[in-house]
Amino acid sequence: MSQETAFTSQRVLLSSTSQVGPATIYVKDGKVTRIDNEYKPNGAHVDAGSKLLMPGVVDAHVHINQPGRTQWEGVVTASHAAAAGGVTSIIDMPLNCIPSTVTVDAYNQKRTSFKDGMWVDVGTWGGVVPGNSSDLVPMLDAGARGFKCFLCDSGVDEFPPVNEEQLRLAMTELKKKNGKLLFHAEMDTGASVDTEQDPTSYSTFLDSRPPNMEVKAIDLVIKMCREFAPHVPCHIVHLSAADALPAIRAAKAEGLPLTVETCFHYLTINSEDVPTRSTEYKCCPPIRGAANRDQLWAAVLDGSIDMVVSDHSPCTPDLKLHPCCGGNLNGAVEGDFVKAWGGIASVGIGLPLLWSEGQKRGLSLQDIVRLICESTAGHAGIASRKGQVAVGHDADFVIWAPEEENHITVDKLHFRNKLTPYQERRCKGLVHQTVVRGSVVYDISQTTGDQWENGFSKLPLGQWIE
Repeated sequence: MSQETAFTSQRVLLSSTSQVGPATIYVKDGKVTRIDNEYKPNGAHVDAGSKLLMPGVVDAHVHINQPGRTQWEGVVTASHAAAAGGVTSIIDMPLNCIPSTVTVDAYNQKRTSFKDGMWVDVGTWGGVVPGNSSDLVPMLDAGARGFKCFLCDSGVDEFPPVNEEQLRLAMTELKKKNGKLLFHAEMDTGASVDTEQDPTSYSTFLDSRPPNMEVKAIDLVIKMCREFAPHVPCHIVHLSAADALPAIRAAKAEGLPLTVETCFHYLTINSEDVPTRSTEYKCCPPIRGAANRDQLWAAVLDGSIDMVVSDHSPCTPDLKLHPCCGGNLNGAVEGDFVKAWGGIASVGIGLPLLWSEGQKRGLSLQDIVRLICESTAGHAGIASRKGQVAVGHDADFVIWAPEEENHITVDKLHFRNKLTPYQERRCKGLVHQTVVRGSVVYDISQTTGDQWENGFSKLPLGQWIE
């Protein structure tokens, strides 16, 4: 039985409904046991001083790509990156790993492959693909947090899209357990690439993925959500097109069990600012224009968008056809936005990005906790233990300095492949320590030692989220 330890700070934010103030949090066996509303540095295990202590971030949309594509990412590098950014829990997506997480056997393979490699807590979504409806309830029973499907080509052959009939079969099974279904919400509307245009210009790619692809798909999501309500909660991943917001708001007003996420990149980058050949900016659905971004921000602030995630989706630089590495694929030229892999690397850098941009728009620290801690924990079904600093919850904390400048240099990027649109960006907010179930797994001041290596605990102290 462990002894009670204390974490104290002059500035503590326990939840989205509390105020910042002094507190001392007592922890035993990885759980918060009591909270005193006083700053008590004497004898504290961690004295954060004037730095802000708040709930650890829960990133509910990450592609770890293990097993099978660990040259793209892996659980060690992904969880290191998460820990360095104050993320204490990540939920992996069911695709880009091989095999895709669409059976209990594949779920167990992933869980086994992650053993002894997690610096933060990790869970996974399962996948819905044609023909696997009978696997869904067993995967829920095994510990899958819910399921993701695609309504268009996923980009990998082993994770094909589903049609309405196949969705209905899957949702009929999920209804038995109130299982959640996540949608990559884009559908074909006849748009295509204009081959007369320069493929190294971002606008050529952007024009091939118009907003009506998302609007059409989200209309189907709402239809299916209504048909199976209230038994199958539905979730729209990575909303990019503000044109879909009226339908989303109407569905929520109707009382449908629908939630929506957007991503750090849609809130912090304008399509007008994407340089030629800079395929590190490519993702699907795409980053859109400044006016669209303003509408997404309005929806974040009014609650129409429930949460913000990274959708960390890395690959090797050669698949990005990036000028930095001279990549070439299927006759494409360097910096070809049309043929490059789509996905943005950003796990662990979302907190300062969201805070820096959000401050300009009236975002509060309480909003930060709501959007990237509480709502994401609830979405993943772990709100009873994560997302807030509360008695009985896991002692998951991020200790950071919101006012401190953060220059995102390559040495601060701990994911495997460093190609990201955020390299060299300057923002506000620097993470100093990350605590997972009462253990410090990242400390910016600890470089080497018996228990530390480059800021990380030598021992992987994360656990699998059942």
